Amino acid sequence: MWSDEGEALGMRRALGVVAALALLGGVTYALVPDDGPDPRKTVTVTGLIGSEKRAFFESPEVKAELAKQGLEVHSDSTGSWTMSEQAKSNSGLDFAFPASTAPAREIQRNWGQQDSPLVPFYSPLVVVAHAPVAQVLKDNKLAAQDADSGVWTFRMDEYVNVLRANRRWQDLTNAEGHGDLAGPIYVTTTDPESSSSGALYVALLSYVLNNHQVVSDDAGVEAARPVLHQATAMQGGQKSSSDEPFRDFQAGVGNPLLFGYESQVASLTAQGQSAGDTVVMYPDTTVYSDHTIIARTENGRKLAALLQDDDALRTLEARFGFRPQARPGAFAELVKGSRQPAFAQDLNAARVKQSPVPSLDNLLKLTAAAKGSPK
Repeated sequence: MWSDEGEALGMRRALGVVAALALLGGVTYALVPDDGPDPRKTVTVTGLIGSEKRAFFESPEVKAELAKQGLEVHSDSTGSWTMSEQAKSNSGLDFAFPASTAPAREIQRNWGQQDSPLVPFYSPLVVVAHAPVAQVLKDNKLAAQDADSGVWTFRMDEYVNVLRANRRWQDLTNAEGHGDLAGPIYVTTTDPESSSSGALYVALLSYVLNNHQVVSDDAGVEAARPVLHQATAMQGGQKSSSDEPFRDFQAGVGNPLLFGYESQVASLTAQGQSAGDTVVMYPDTTVYSDHTIIARTENGRKLAALLQDDDALRTLEARFGFRPQARPGAFAELVKGSRQPAFAQDLNAARVKQSPVPSLDNLLKLTAAAKGSPK
């Protein structure tokens, strides 16, 4: 009898311990929140991006932050202007994210979208050179450097005069002794018919050629045609996206002057990497690359909103060299104190003027003129 009661009591105690442990485990689980993404709640968002944003979307930190919000982004990179044709033929896309407003408008038109697209961040277009080349430009009044901030500017009117006169590097003072400074002076760009940065270069040149007024009609296109075509034809073959010319520049290959995104150099500085002797020259009149996202689906709209409004993502955008629209100070904070290269924390204070971009139809006419297409 006592044996049976002892066994029963032992059983009840054992069950009580198990229940207590289970309860404790439940309490412990409740006290330790699970901040990780729930894979069952994560949806895949598919889209096209400009190549200048590839590193951003491939970053483990960016992926982790998006996953916290329930998104996993799958993206293919391409030139911003070729993106329009790809977007038109691919019905499975949630979004497209070119590097400027003009190709975004074309995609929006092809998709029949009425929503106003978002611009989460932007980047001014700059001319990059190695320090000895920048010094030669400065010696010849083609560039200037602010003594206090160290910020460089590239003089667009003087550059247009160089193009019109077909001047060569050998014509410049102090160019001797630089083996890479030979032949005609020009800035390398991407193909304006496939890439946003190349098209924006054409837009900027046309603005300067048109007495600092946006080209708004066929007469303006025709007046700019000779210099636009010259500035493009002398480059020879052009790349379809911006990452390859920048890699060539970093390797010391190709033309001494490159037109590209500030973000390509700023991302190195913001992440503590060396940019070598790279000099960032802000054209005294330049264009901004407004990275514009067109959402085709609800998930695409969620991604667009996060890129614009999520503070952690804004910080990451700045770390990859972009200027968040809603928090431009994030960029300035990361690059302040950098003197090699020096960045314009405030573009207005640096006296960098912004050129308007022509209408989509006129920009297409200008890029066709630059490429030598018939009138």
